[in-house]
Amino acid sequence: MAALINPARVDFVTLRLFCAVAQLGSVTRGAEACSLATSAASRRLAEFEAATGARLFDRSSRGMALTPAGHLAMQHALRLFQGFEQFSSEISDYQQGRRGHVRLWANMSALTEFLPDRLSSFMDQHPDIHVELEEQLSGDIVRAVVDGVADIGIFAENTPVGGLSVEPFRQDELVAVCAPHHPLARRRRVTFRDCLPYDFVGLNRGSSLLELTSRAAEQYGQVMRVRVQVRSFDAMCQLIHANLGIGVLPRAVVRPTRPHPLKVVTLDEPWARRKLLLGVSQSCSSAALLLRQHLRSFASSVAG
Repeated sequence: MAALINPARVDFVTLRLFCAVAQLGSVTRGAEACSLATSAASRRLAEFEAATGARLFDRSSRGMALTPAGHLAMQHALRLFQGFEQFSSEISDYQQGRRGHVRLWANMSALTEFLPDRLSSFMDQHPDIHVELEEQLSGDIVRAVVDGVADIGIFAENTPVGGLSVEPFRQDELVAVCAPHHPLARRRRVTFRDCLPYDFVGLNRGSSLLELTSRAAEQYGQVMRVRVQVRSFDAMCQLIHANLGIGVLPRAVVRPTRPHPLKVVTLDEPWARRKLLLGVSQSCSSAALLLRQHLRSFASSVAG
C-alpha cells in the first residue's frame, strides 16, 4: 500500500508556488510571482515532489511542464484554494456580523413560485444570516446536499435521493400552455395524450420536468416532439407565445401580467399535481436549521 502524503510537509505557500510554476512554465517566474527567491522556490518544489512520491514536472530547456501526476496535483491544489477562499468568505461573514451562512439549492419551480417571499421574510427576521441561493437541476441538488456542498435542497419528487432524509415542502400544479390561437386554446381541460400530436417547447435535458413529461409520453407509447429546449420558464413562455410549440409549466409561473398572453389549459393527469421535497445535509449549521424550520412552517401553514 502506498504511503499517504504527510500534511505537515505541504503548506499553502508551496501549493501556491507549485500552481504558479505550472501556469508560468518557469521556476524563476513562479518564484517572482510568489515573492520567493529562486533557490528557495526550487527547494520547496523538490520537497513537495518528495512528499508526494511522484515526479510532478518534466524539466527541459523550454521550461517546466506538468506530468500526468502533476496535472492531478494541480486539480487538487486548486480545489484546496477554492475551499480556503470559501472558508475565508464565510469567516468574513461572521466578522461582519452576519454570523451565519446557508447554501440553499432549489429547482426552477421552487425558486420561481415559492421561495422569493419566504426567503425575504426569513432574511428580515434574521439579518445576521447570509443565504446563498442557487438554481440547479433536481438530481444535482440531491447530490450536492448528500456531499455537503449545499446545506438545504428543494427538488421534485421522484428524484433518486440516495439515502437523503426528505420531507414534503410544497405542491405545484402543472398545466398545458399554448398560444391564444393554438388549436388547444379552445379546450378547458386536456389529457397529455391530447398534447402529444403537437410540437413542444421544453427545458434543457436533465430537468425533472422534462423527464416527467417524457416518461408520461412513453406510457402512451409515444415520444414528445420537443422542437426547442431552453433554460428558463420565461424563455419557454416567450417561445410558446410565438407558437413554436406548446409547453407544460407550473400554473403559478404563467402569470396574467406577462407581456405575452398565453392560454392555460388544465392538465387532466394525476402526475400534474407534483410534490416538491426538502432535504437537509447531515452536517448543516444552526443557521441552516433555522432556515429549514422557517420553510417548514411556511409549508405547514399553506397545507393547513
